Amino acid sequence: MTPLFRSLAVIGPGLIGSSVLRRARETGTIAGTLIAADTSSRVLERVRELDIADVTTADLAEAAQADCVMICVPVGAVEQVARQLLPHMKPGSILTDVASVRGQLGPKITAILPENVAYVPGHPMAGTEHSGPDAGFSTLFEDRWALLVPPEGADQNAITTIEKLWTLCGARTKILTDDEHDRICAMVSHLPHLLAFTICDTADNLSDELRAAVLDYAASGFRDFTRIAASDPVMWRDIFLANREALLGTLDRFVADTQAMADAIRKGDEAGIINRIERGRAIRRTLIENRQA
Repeated sequence: MTPLFRSLAVIGPGLIGSSVLRRARETGTIAGTLIAADTSSRVLERVRELDIADVTTADLAEAAQADCVMICVPVGAVEQVARQLLPHMKPGSILTDVASVRGQLGPKITAILPENVAYVPGHPMAGTEHSGPDAGFSTLFEDRWALLVPPEGADQNAITTIEKLWTLCGARTKILTDDEHDRICAMVSHLPHLLAFTICDTADNLSDELRAAVLDYAASGFRDFTRIAASDPVMWRDIFLANREALLGTLDRFVADTQAMADAIRKGDEAGIINRIERGRAIRRTLIENRQA
């Protein structure tokens, strides 16, 4: 099978980027030549040791010569990296990214696109709490959603090509607007991480004796929260700030629902408590039916 691209450059081979490279290396269907670019010589050395790219470089101008360039850096740096890449990209190539907050990225990057360079951003709804080249694995995107958020007027052939890229990674694809994407992610990803970080912070602020006991006897519920609370702090700082409006709106609703549950407990409202728990169980069952759990 002829690869989708002659060459693919991944800018920032962390969890997502290195997983794409691994999938491409394993299947041979995504690109003939794999390029990894990063400002860290340590990261590039590790990519070479893992043998997940044919070319490693700290030169964005060199990486920009690929047929497809995928930006996999923290959301706060995506626009800056795009501005460095775009003057060097060749006609007919495609720029994409994996930013988990869209905001105004689409219009801003579209405004500086060179002639005959397409921009089709996406966001794979997959990940772990780990980061760096060693964190990736080729099946990370298997049966997950890759949300595409092409800006208005994006080239349809390029959209189809990026859909194909994620399909080859094992993902299912869906096209959304920037606003739809950010409101959905505020609920399914950003709020859960905010809560996890906050619950762990609450535990850390307990008295020394109680804190030690909590850490000694933590049950599965607390352990589940601590897993995602182990995620990269700089990445999540950028996400929270970039999606603050949608996140804070979702948080306000959560606070109101939490208060309603607290009121039910305070009043001994057994039916109200059971109703809320049953609705939560129904959400879980739906996730399982949708192959998202």
